[in-house]
Amino acid sequence: MNRRTEAVSGDITAEATDVVVNAANAELARGGGVCGAIFAAAGPGLAEACAALGGCATGDAKATPGFGLPARWVVHAVGPRWHGGDQGESELLASAYRRSLEVADDLGASSIAFPAISTGIYGYPLDAATAIAVATGRETPGRHLELVRFVCFDAETLRSYQEALSLD
Repeated sequence: MNRRTEAVSGDITAEATDVVVNAANAELARGGGVCGAIFAAAGPGLAEACAALGGCATGDAKATPGFGLPARWVVHAVGPRWHGGDQGESELLASAYRRSLEVADDLGASSIAFPAISTGIYGYPLDAATAIAVATGRETPGRHLELVRFVCFDAETLRSYQEALSLD
């Protein structure tokens, strides 16, 4: 698998990748942070499409069109809330990234942009979450994906991803 994995500083709603990933809640409803920004940029069609999906389990992912976003699709990934690390959080977070990659690959996408899933209001420790994201992005097989981009909202997140990506 010849897949490029990179971290950039920026606004995920401006990414022109085939897929952008939404750090979604289980109801697939408009939330705060990344989720709220994606809903705002995509327009009202996104809320209707998400409502039609009937929710999504933690650790899973579902796709909708991108509507007003530059990306063709939005993959809504539900990461876990942090409860101290002994309630399966790492497995659920890895699953959310893996399922996002699988859904994107099934759509035929060649590029995907991720936010730092679960590190905002869900409280997952940044460096631990980053390690899981990078490892899963590199290890998940796929037929179509050529680029996995981690879009970092702030300098601390970018630093964490750059450090994790440099560990080969």
